Amino acid sequence: MVSHQYPLSESEPLALDALFNPRSIAVIGASGREANPFSRPLRYLRSYGFDGNVYPINPSYEELEGARCYPDLAALPESIDLALLLVPAKVAIDLLPEVAAAGARVAILFASGFGETGEVGIKLQEQLLNTARANDIRIVGPNCQGAFNTTSNMFGTFTAALEDGPIRRGRLAYVGQSGAVGGSILSIADERGLGLSSWVSTGNQADLTSIDIARYLIDQDDTSVLALYIESAPNESQFVDLAARAAQRGKKLIVLRSARTSAGARAAASHTGAIVGDAAAFHATAKDYNVVIANDVDELVDFAHAATALPALNGPRIAVVTTSGGAGSLAADFVAEIGLELNELSAAAQLALSKIVPSFGAVENPIDVTAQIFRSSEVDDFIEVCRIVTELDEVDGLMIVMTLVTGEFAARMAHALVSLVGSSDKPIAITWAAARRQTLEARKILRDSDCPVFDAVGDAARALNSRLHREPRVPDRADPALTDDIGRLVENCEDTITEASGQTLLALAGVTTPRSWLASNAEQVKTPTKEISGPAVLKIQSPEILHKTEVGGVKVGVAADDLHDEVAALMSKFAAFPNEGVLIQEMAPAGLELIVGITKSVDGPALVTVGLGGTATELYRDTATALAPVSVARANELISETKASALLTGYRGEQSYDLGAVAEFVSRLSHLGVAVGPRLRELEVNPVRVTHDPKQPVVALDFLMRLETKEN
Repeated sequence: MVSHQYPLSESEPLALDALFNPRSIAVIGASGREANPFSRPLRYLRSYGFDGNVYPINPSYEELEGARCYPDLAALPESIDLALLLVPAKVAIDLLPEVAAAGARVAILFASGFGETGEVGIKLQEQLLNTARANDIRIVGPNCQGAFNTTSNMFGTFTAALEDGPIRRGRLAYVGQSGAVGGSILSIADERGLGLSSWVSTGNQADLTSIDIARYLIDQDDTSVLALYIESAPNESQFVDLAARAAQRGKKLIVLRSARTSAGARAAASHTGAIVGDAAAFHATAKDYNVVIANDVDELVDFAHAATALPALNGPRIAVVTTSGGAGSLAADFVAEIGLELNELSAAAQLALSKIVPSFGAVENPIDVTAQIFRSSEVDDFIEVCRIVTELDEVDGLMIVMTLVTGEFAARMAHALVSLVGSSDKPIAITWAAARRQTLEARKILRDSDCPVFDAVGDAARALNSRLHREPRVPDRADPALTDDIGRLVENCEDTITEASGQTLLALAGVTTPRSWLASNAEQVKTPTKEISGPAVLKIQSPEILHKTEVGGVKVGVAADDLHDEVAALMSKFAAFPNEGVLIQEMAPAGLELIVGITKSVDGPALVTVGLGGTATELYRDTATALAPVSVARANELISETKASALLTGYRGEQSYDLGAVAEFVSRLSHLGVAVGPRLRELEVNPVRVTHDPKQPVVALDFLMRLETKEN
């Protein structure tokens, strides 16, 4: 499919204003046949409350859905803001100049037959985009199911999910490529009582992408939660901007992603590039900006409903109140596995609960009230237990797990739960483990009051976890002075910078390296021979030899008397390769080996990765990644996310290393990578030697940097 290349400009917000809040709409190719899906947009617009002007365009009809039908756009009595193009692909392209001349800033193109069909369709999609650009009109689609906005009652879509009526107005905005997946989400949301503010299917997104539209919607007052379905890799920098916007505005971003490859091919010459993978920027952005990741359609709806209906979870401590000991045990497992805490309640809390809970129940947490609490056929005691628990300072959120509470009694319980949930400033997730046919009235009561109900304890646990409040961990500010200095140094550099050439860059960034000398021939070893007191390390320096150890380009423990001969041997071995010579280095003290790398794709942010290093890096893949640059404090957090952190802090009684010095190193290298600028593809130090020597606690033992080819 044609990639999105249309530059962001003033036309984008104007076009999206016209899309979601139009005053007048032309429905071009509107059908009068009820069985035709293309009859739906006009019917929805006329029946679901749109108060602007709607103009059906079709020369075959005089009237459609009670509105005068016009033969063409030129016959309209006024200009339009939005055009719905329900016509074949080639016809739509030919009509675009007329649509633009009629005043439309944006058009929804529903037709298929474009980039999704192969080479011919790709060329047709390119023609579409070129025509749109030439006429200054923006496109949603093609091959999409349209859009709607419940604030303006603009229902410009043919999705069958609205056949039973318009969806409830809410504060959730949804954007996704697939119309079918979007329709499923819409249908499930409607069944559960989850209201929406906006819904968009972008299809092939030849022009406006899901990310473009999502960035607009996250700024709107009627959006507090945005759900996004992505099935092709997003522009990484734009996704970072979307996540940052959501975090800055205090709005929740939820993403379901089926794409598994990056928009730009990430370099993989380094170990880091091979480890982080194509989706690294996406996952690092989600982690740093607290984007909630859903794994399926149902989960996306669960998370969205929780985000719109439940307060934030301000801590990890969860209490479970259940009518079944077995269900409580399952809930405890899920809560623990997901990373939340099921702490035992205090003695005072247990005493208060024991006055209500039957003696053969449990008050420790999970709190098993048993079915006997309903012996009077009333719900008061159960609700009082839940109320006591939610008011405890030692509890941050509550999961209620009911089993076979059914029928009329279930309806009374639902009314009481609505009151409980509405009065609590803590999230309460309700799991109702009973057949829907036996709890229809109860579920309707909860649905009408916008109370989420989950069918399984795992669903409820994940929904609560999605509400856990975490402060965004935004990237550190780049160092302007370092950026200027590094920029001048790399301006004329070739694509690959060797360790010898990179010594100046590392020094500028304050990164410690062993004392080094570059010998371009065997005769240039006199100085290091005089100054090295112990054995040395020799490394061939060639831009074409990226992994020196693997090809015998490194010699370790070379005595001073042998330097001349060993340098000569290395030079001879790699004489066929363009090289700068042999780097002679003092051996660093023994210690732990880490890897620190900075990677960047063509359109993405810089990422810093830290983990266990050396030759087994790719085998263990013990790494953590974040957006770069990172502060020392954030670097410390990043290190702690790896299993290797246990080795740094004194595993099994071993002497600990200077963790602060390691974090400082990671931070400095991340700033160096960002300072290189847009040409950077990868920068790696592997291994990073962490020692017990206070004079050099962290030393860069190798270095590789690759740049994008400089444009002439």
